[in-house]
Amino acid sequence: MIAVILVVHLLLALSLIGVVLLQKSEGGALGMGGGGMGGFMSGRTTANLLTRTTAVLAGLFFLTSIGLAVLANNQRAPRSLVDVPASTPAPAQAPAPITKIPVQIQKEAPAANAPAAPAANVPTPAANPPAAPASPPAAPAAPAEPSAPLAK
Repeated sequence: MIAVILVVHLLLALSLIGVVLLQKSEGGALGMGGGGMGGFMSGRTTANLLTRTTAVLAGLFFLTSIGLAVLANNQRAPRSLVDVPASTPAPAQAPAPITKIPVQIQKEAPAANAPAAPAANVPTPAANPPAAPASPPAAPAAPAEPSAPLAK
């Protein structure tokens, strides 16, 4: 049923576009209708026919649009948030325990021919608090004298 109404809807849309393009524009330059006075219908009769055809096609287009919306809404199952049971979240897995890996700092570079051995009993950097700066920052330098005298 929806497929038939959809095809009719598309045909109405295409014919509505065609009828609108056939109408004579205000400036008279863009419309394809009109032409000379010796045709089958006069200019006034053609304008009345095209205006009525446009109105009928537009009305049918609106009716098929509303019909499609109603049919699409009827196909959905009615649902209420009150009737739907609350979904329980899946149990989250406990995060893996964090293990601390000791950081070893080498104070001296090993000899070129000696095998590298891990340092023993070296405190981690987090155990030692950061040292305070040795001296306060120096004051900014005075501006240099200009090389050329300033213009007055």
